[in-house]
Amino acid sequence: MIDSLFEFWAHLRALPNFWGFVTIPVVAAVVTWAHVWLAMKMVFYPIEFVGFMKPWLGWQGIVPRKAGKMAGIVVDNTLAKLGSLSEIFREMDPEKIARHVSEGLMERIEDMVDEIMNDKNRVFWENLPVSFKKRVYARVRRQTPILMEGLVRDLGENIEDLIDLKAMVVRQMEGDRALVVRVFQEVGSPEVNFIVASSFWIGFTLGLVQMVVWYFFPWHWGLPLYGAVLGYATNWLALAMVFRPLNPVKIGPWRMQGLFLKRQPEISDKFAELATQEMVSLKHLVNEMLTGTYSERTRALVRRHISPLLEGGVIRTAIQLTVGPTGYASLKRTIVEKAALLSLAPLSNPQFNKDRAKVIASIFATRMRAMSSKEFQDLLRPAFQEDEWIVIAMGAVLGFVCGWLQLMSGFEH
Repeated sequence: MIDSLFEFWAHLRALPNFWGFVTIPVVAAVVTWAHVWLAMKMVFYPIEFVGFMKPWLGWQGIVPRKAGKMAGIVVDNTLAKLGSLSEIFREMDPEKIARHVSEGLMERIEDMVDEIMNDKNRVFWENLPVSFKKRVYARVRRQTPILMEGLVRDLGENIEDLIDLKAMVVRQMEGDRALVVRVFQEVGSPEVNFIVASSFWIGFTLGLVQMVVWYFFPWHWGLPLYGAVLGYATNWLALAMVFRPLNPVKIGPWRMQGLFLKRQPEISDKFAELATQEMVSLKHLVNEMLTGTYSERTRALVRRHISPLLEGGVIRTAIQLTVGPTGYASLKRTIVEKAALLSLAPLSNPQFNKDRAKVIASIFATRMRAMSSKEFQDLLRPAFQEDEWIVIAMGAVLGFVCGWLQLMSGFEH
């Protein structure tokens, strides 16, 4: 037996292509690692198109290029199934939101009133008696909490008519493609890292097969073809490992399932956290109400709640003295615009947004954990499928090129 092995080794050493032959698995391992690493990078980078004659001569990462489409999928397959806007807003505790807005406005009541009045007649307002101004400030301060409570409650009850969730998320993601990449990377980074790390050994194993095949069928141009098949197979396998098998399959002592699906609980928590902080935070919802597709409806609602404040005797008198009866209606519109913008400031507070997001994240995570494997797969899978063939084909091309270089450098012709 040992003698036979020595004879076989001597036979191999006598081959004119010995070094090229024995390095086939090593080259396959290194090349496989390199093109799988490149394939994973191509999924995310570059964020903006690099090349000429867009989109023909160049490349843009699949995720940033498909940002809008992915956003739509995230809304349709995820957010819309996890809770309605009304439910999300209710869970954020409208009463707490109203108190937070009121407290934020209370801190600058005087500045707010002065700013509004000075816009129209600075000289007149500045020369009014301090006692008169204080009466105006006092009424505004007294009425603000009541008005804000009613306004926030009304916003919550009508939120489905004030926000186009899909348009909001699509606009966010298309406007900040780096955010899309960050969300997908933070959710799926363990899977990507595992695939890249394991690709070396997958390549080495398949390289051993390639070496055996070449030994029995030493057709030189077979090396580039072997390389192409290997590159195609490993890139396909790398992407398939993320989502396949869909359900757990027991093979001996091992339990096999797609890497993304196997981590459903951890991914649910992470995705819920990112979604509620980066896509459907309180700040985003309010900003969409005020500047989005249905912003006019929001302004009409704000106007309805602010009008009683402007109808009070002392304030109406002050306004009419400042701008005259004909300017009263115009100023009411100005006040509504300013009131809407001022309400944004307290809701932009990072800590307050984070506290509200935690409440919704907990609900989202619980519901995502309860999804079937098929439903959970559909969170990300549809976004990648369309362009997967490019990454797989790239593996075949690189495998062919590397096989050809190996043929040129390590084998006689």
